[in-house]
Amino acid sequence: MSQTLQATYAAKRKARRFAVQGIYEWQMSHNPVHEIEARTRVENAMHKVDLAYFHELLQQTTRRALELDAVYVPFLDRDINQLNPVERSILRIGCYELVHHIEIPYPIVLNEAIELAKDFGATDSFKYINSILDEVAKNVRQTERNAR
Repeated sequence: MSQTLQATYAAKRKARRFAVQGIYEWQMSHNPVHEIEARTRVENAMHKVDLAYFHELLQQTTRRALELDAVYVPFLDRDINQLNPVERSILRIGCYELVHHIEIPYPIVLNEAIELAKDFGATDSFKYINSILDEVAKNVRQTERNAR
């Protein structure tokens, strides 16, 4: 992998990390998304973050929250209101990427969500996140999955 590609990959990974935190805050505080984004940019070293991707993830996952929830809810083993807010944030980002960023291979989307869950979630939440997003990928990325 070239250094440019590695830098791009790392910048998107950082964008996801900040987006999870912003979505979590939005869910818990109901603060305006533009304020969360502005504060995040001011209070953090963002020079190695894909800022456009951070902006897109934060804006689109909050704007489309109900639409994204509808994508993964059929695969939950509990009521959506019983989901941990961190899990819900990660599931929303994962669903957004699976549905709206088909250029990102689904195994990468799943891996990124697993890593977010390991960093921010409860002890074994990464297993739960993986199982849910794998089912989503079977539905929304059927052609890609069949080609592998």
